[in-house]
Amino acid sequence: MKKIKIVLMLLVTASLLLSGCASMNKTTKGAAVGTAAGGAMGAVIGKAAGNTALGAIIGATVGGATGAIIGREMDKQAAEIEQTVPDAKVERVGEGIVVEFSSAVLFGFDQSDLSADAKANLDKLVKVLNTYPETNIEVQGHTDSKGTESYNQNLSVKRATSVSDYLTANQIKGDRITTKGFGEALPKYDNETEEGRAQNRRVEFLITANEKMVAEAAAKAGK
Repeated sequence: MKKIKIVLMLLVTASLLLSGCASMNKTTKGAAVGTAAGGAMGAVIGKAAGNTALGAIIGATVGGATGAIIGREMDKQAAEIEQTVPDAKVERVGEGIVVEFSSAVLFGFDQSDLSADAKANLDKLVKVLNTYPETNIEVQGHTDSKGTESYNQNLSVKRATSVSDYLTANQIKGDRITTKGFGEALPKYDNETEEGRAQNRRVEFLITANEKMVAEAAAKAGK
């Protein structure tokens, strides 16, 4: 309940920043929402909600009419990923998409080399990502809390890099991709249970609009 109150308070604060801006057009208001909710505030909201992907995507938020147009494009892309890649967990968050793979789907135990099944799943995802080239992709590696922090950090980086390298080898432009390893630092599930630890061993794709997509959406919103 405390987390929910904090998140709501931050979101209300962002909206209040715009309350005196009656002269703004929709596109300008959208940019202001993005500024208010982005960056540091996005990180705070994500941390308060216990969902770091949420914070990262809020940090890229544009908002307003422009954000609504981006959101509709993300709805379509998320639906295609969900249909095409059944082994992935797909979640629409704000103006972005989070695609989560359990490490068991992509890697052998304690390994960072992609399995044959992993490549088959990533091939399906690549097909959709190439259909929507005007997006940025952040690839995040995560582990559970077993083992040392340094070992888990290194493993998470290796796994995220393996995935990123596979994407670029399959026609995803490198300038679309950011690669990060977080080790055990950002658990999404309960590390006190075996099931939770297994879920925390994951690779996440955070998909957000790139500058071109934002500009095109802003132009549509301004009409």
